[in-house]
Amino acid sequence: MNDDRKGRGKELAAAVLKYVILLSWALTTIIPLLWVFVNSFKTSEEIVKNGVALPSAIQFNNYKTIMSYPDLSMSRAFLNSFIISGSVVVGVVLVAGLAAFALGRFRFQWTRYADAVLIACLLVPSFATMIPNFVTISKLPIRGTHAAAIIPQIAGNLCFSITLLTGFMRSLPDELDEAAIMDGATPIYVFSRITMPLSKPMFSTVGIMVFIWSYNDLLTSMVYLSQRSKQPVCVILSMVSNMFGTDYGSMMAAIIVTIVPLLILYVISQEQVIKGLTAGAVKG
Repeated sequence: MNDDRKGRGKELAAAVLKYVILLSWALTTIIPLLWVFVNSFKTSEEIVKNGVALPSAIQFNNYKTIMSYPDLSMSRAFLNSFIISGSVVVGVVLVAGLAAFALGRFRFQWTRYADAVLIACLLVPSFATMIPNFVTISKLPIRGTHAAAIIPQIAGNLCFSITLLTGFMRSLPDELDEAAIMDGATPIYVFSRITMPLSKPMFSTVGIMVFIWSYNDLLTSMVYLSQRSKQPVCVILSMVSNMFGTDYGSMMAAIIVTIVPLLILYVISQEQVIKGLTAGAVKG
């Protein structure tokens, strides 16, 4: 009896410690976000005077300033972000899905070497390929267009996506493919009708993560897109600190406007992300 009580006490203590750590971790993210949100409704004078106090009156002047500023076309910037990030997601999911299907569902002599190459590529920083990519794209007709930022981002996200999808597809039962092939199904049919539907949680996770990374990829957009009309919202946000260096309220409003789409996306898709990250934990 005493041993049972001690065991339960240890489990309870471990659970309490776990939730305390998780709560502390969450607060480090939530509190700064709330602070930015509250200050976006305050004037710069109020923020400087007392940055942690509630606003004396709710006002939307900061948001009006950001949305109506002549040098900041936020609507166009959001459209550019969705064009670039959406295209990157489609390209990564299509190419990585086919590559992962070949590596995960077929057995080749060089499969393990391909896995090693993918892992090695993950260790290469994106900065190392920035200059050769820029030189190459500057000589192509796509320079200055959205494609100039889309193609490098697709290439940069492939290794991670292929690795993640390959590991999941290898956990699927081989009997599914064998039964379909015996019935005369082609590999493309097996991929599109069997493997891809079963891998939907992982495809959703990869798509969401790639979208977020592409949406926040400031360096790639600044290097490959020099025209203001082609730049996404992350570049516009970086310009706010130069335009509104002392207007802290407008800076806060710009941050909130920029992250709202990501928050909406996460709220809608968090269940799919969790399913994808945990789906391959138990084989079968």
